Amino acid sequence: PAAVSWYDEFQRLYDTIPCVEVQALKEHNDQVLHLSFSHSGCLFASCSKDCTVKIWSNELDISLQHSSNMRPYNWSYTQFSQFNSDDSLLLVSGVFVGPHNSSSGEIAVISMENFTLLSRVRNKPYDVFGCWLNETNLISGNLHRIGRITSCSVLWLNNAFQGIESENVNVVKRLFKIQNLNASTIRTVMVADCSRYESPDLLLDYEEQLAASSTSTCPVFDLGSDSEEEEAKPKQTLETAVQELPDEGGVTAEDGLQQFFDDIMEGRVRPAMTEAELETKVAELFVRNRTKPPELNLLPTDSNSKTKYLIFTTGCLTYSPHQIGIKRILPHQMTTAGPVLGEERRSDEFFDSLDHVIDIHGHIIGMGLSPDHRSQQESQQEGFPPWVLPSPVQVGPPIAEEIDLHVFDLKTMKEVKRALRAHRAYTPNEECFFIFLDVSRDFVASGAEDRHGYIWDRHYNICLAKLQHDNVVNSVAFSPVEQELLLTASDDTTIKVWRSPRAVRIQQAKKPRPRKLLFSWLMNQKS
Repeated sequence: PAAVSWYDEFQRLYDTIPCVEVQALKEHNDQVLHLSFSHSGCLFASCSKDCTVKIWSNELDISLQHSSNMRPYNWSYTQFSQFNSDDSLLLVSGVFVGPHNSSSGEIAVISMENFTLLSRVRNKPYDVFGCWLNETNLISGNLHRIGRITSCSVLWLNNAFQGIESENVNVVKRLFKIQNLNASTIRTVMVADCSRYESPDLLLDYEEQLAASSTSTCPVFDLGSDSEEEEAKPKQTLETAVQELPDEGGVTAEDGLQQFFDDIMEGRVRPAMTEAELETKVAELFVRNRTKPPELNLLPTDSNSKTKYLIFTTGCLTYSPHQIGIKRILPHQMTTAGPVLGEERRSDEFFDSLDHVIDIHGHIIGMGLSPDHRSQQESQQEGFPPWVLPSPVQVGPPIAEEIDLHVFDLKTMKEVKRALRAHRAYTPNEECFFIFLDVSRDFVASGAEDRHGYIWDRHYNICLAKLQHDNVVNSVAFSPVEQELLLTASDDTTIKVWRSPRAVRIQQAKKPRPRKLLFSWLMNQKS
């Protein structure tokens, strides 16, 4: 949109892409899993299978500033980090090895003033990762099993400073309780701040939400359809399957559940269901009258609204994450003040409903927000079509090696574009993995299992560069103040620093030439 001429566009696409390797950092001695910049761009952090989180100083020549070893706290490895908004604290997420070698996650908060460990918070499952909600409060997860493939994800708000002596001040508060079906769980949480762009209403207009809320479930936006005709066809889902059970005179959920059991005992349900199918349908019926409806009348109406949105991967058909869930966080929920278990609930409000769900119909392996938090980029491997219901315990059918990059607008909930298939993945679907992508003003970058990092242009939707590594590229990160600087992290234990051709020329021009230094030294010797 800001292009002035085709010549300027050519220069931008040729000269400002960070595709020149200028430095390789080899201080880690195992796979490097994640990279994150501070908001000022002066520091960045790296996490690794060597169980350390390292803090780097982003100068002309990048140097190591500090390294924290998390192994004394029974961590297996560090996997994710994030600076808070004023860069005074660093959230570090890792895998914690508990009793009997059971692995869950844990989040640590480190002070950037003196690199001391301030607090530790349990995080389950570990691929929730965790994230900052504001300067001093972070979000973690917990998982409670209800059945063999049914569970409840609880999201908690935690105070970063947990050494508070007063017994009258909470350091933790429950945010949401969300039911999971078919072995799915909530993972990869992130927070979108709608005050970062002009239009504050991140989600759809109130009238559309009100119309969507007339049903018992949240609206599902389907990005898997290839045509308008396919979108018009009704899709067979577990919810519709439950609704098609005999229903006389608008019975309640409790009556429907009892009727369902009676039908099973009398042999009226055909064909015979598996144990997993039975558990899922019973859970669906139970949750109908046990879910708190969304508070649609509390949508933000002014540009100064502090409302934020929790975004995460989830699912409803199988263990592999194939949906993106969105839940609004209201201003009064952004503090740990008040009851530890949150607001009082009626007996029919056991679970919280999601505001929106976006179905991708594929294994989601990466997500990232644009700098203005208006659009979201998401990587996925093509997988099960919407009419196939794989066994949830078996994760899903084989998925394609190609990775698609979807971009969609968080205000309209519509897909904007799909990037070219330039990168590939080889890990089987039952071995879930995550690749951290990043977005700048003009570019989108991602890693891949084909030993390359990739850069796309956000405006033309084309692949601009391939960045070579010797193993899987797990994470990429643009400098928030200079998109011509990119970092890539790989299983080859290195972090590579990439700058644009223009930035390299500018840096070389600033460096004094050796011949000039030698000439001035000789002249000084003669004098």
